[in-house]
Amino acid sequence: MMESFHLVIDGKLVAGAQSMPVINPATEVSIADCPRADEAQLQAAVAAAKAAFPGWAASPIDERRAALVKVADEMEARLEELARLLTAEQGKPLPKAMEEIGGSAFILRALASLDLPEKVVQEDEGGRFVEQRYPLGVVAAITPWNFPISLLMVKAPPALLAGNTVVAKPAPTTPLTSLRIAEIFNRHLPAGVFNMIVDGNDLGGILTAHPDVAKVSFTGSTATGRKVMASVSSLLKRITLELGGNDAAIVLDDVDPKATAKSLFEGAMVNSGQVCLAIKRAYVHDSQYDAICDELAELAGLAVVDEGTQQGAQYGPLQNKAQYDKVRQMIEEAGERGTVIGGETLDRPGYFIRPAIVRDIDDDAAIVREEQFGPVLPVLRYTDLDDAIARANDTDQGLGGTVWGSDKARALAVASRLQTGMVWINSHMNINPFIPMGGAKQSGMGQELGQSGLEEFTQRRLVFVPA
Repeated sequence: MMESFHLVIDGKLVAGAQSMPVINPATEVSIADCPRADEAQLQAAVAAAKAAFPGWAASPIDERRAALVKVADEMEARLEELARLLTAEQGKPLPKAMEEIGGSAFILRALASLDLPEKVVQEDEGGRFVEQRYPLGVVAAITPWNFPISLLMVKAPPALLAGNTVVAKPAPTTPLTSLRIAEIFNRHLPAGVFNMIVDGNDLGGILTAHPDVAKVSFTGSTATGRKVMASVSSLLKRITLELGGNDAAIVLDDVDPKATAKSLFEGAMVNSGQVCLAIKRAYVHDSQYDAICDELAELAGLAVVDEGTQQGAQYGPLQNKAQYDKVRQMIEEAGERGTVIGGETLDRPGYFIRPAIVRDIDDDAAIVREEQFGPVLPVLRYTDLDDAIARANDTDQGLGGTVWGSDKARALAVASRLQTGMVWINSHMNINPFIPMGGAKQSGMGQELGQSGLEEFTQRRLVFVPA
């Protein structure tokens, strides 16, 4: 591939102070040299965003909306080009990469259609209280490697629509498609409004703690989220954190085993399990346990794991070697405490692991207690529903969860007891850009998407107007 890539700083395409290779996880071969910023370039990006903020914030929201729609137009016009680049650096099958790019343009359009009108909160004979929303300033948008473009679209468009300027930082293992998207933003926005730097995981703390950054929007692991929160605390910055999830599925005793197993498998293995909202553990009633485990094992055996551009590939590699090594170790340890079906590595270059089903495992195993972020699903047995709910809630994370059952009223009663930010009944990852989402416990804080997500990038101002 070896295309040319640049940082975007103050409306210019800039060479990095250094460069670093970007590895194709399916081949372990470098596909491009990526520009890598130093601290001086980070400072330049923040300064550019700060200088551009007054003009952008003063522009009419309709002008900002029109510029964002142009970005979506160009993304759609270059869909296949961007998707192929995404597959090369992230590893996901090309059809899934095309879904991510097309879906990202859809998210951008949806969020750009929102508005921030004044609202009369209360009015009486004495006067009225009016709620206004105004932008915060420079927003740092930090994105991970599993869905680099979708998650950038969750952050940058609402921040920009609200009148903020942005300094974005993608994950160092998947920066290339993000840099192409940054060029598109740069073509349709004034200089300095959207900037992007790439680092080697060494500039994040400087960016989040920067005194000229007013808000940080971060998606990543809970461990890194704690560091981000600590870095912004001294200045009491606004922050949105979307962190890890050890999402539980509770399968009731009245399901169709075959259909439910298929949904569980898809919900666990999507993007090779590299999704914060993927099903990470399933609690299955004793009466259904063996039948569902058998169905899951069959699905794991039929799964097509291959390089993302190969016809028929359903699951690609893990995105990077560190994650590959972590998941391999967790599967190996699980085999000492339960029964692992699948989970083999492929005898070829690339970070490939076949889907693994782990049965007859106990709750204290690492593969149950910790988020795997890989193609692994531990299946746990229960007989008492109250016990299953307690076990599902026995975690410091609470991003999402699912409940599966034929009796929807009963399933709703179970869902209403799960300590998570989101729960789906008989479905999984039903996400709508107009519906806000966010996590509970240590899975994050704040909301993304929808009107609430847009308002996270603003300050509320209440004005009293006398009669």
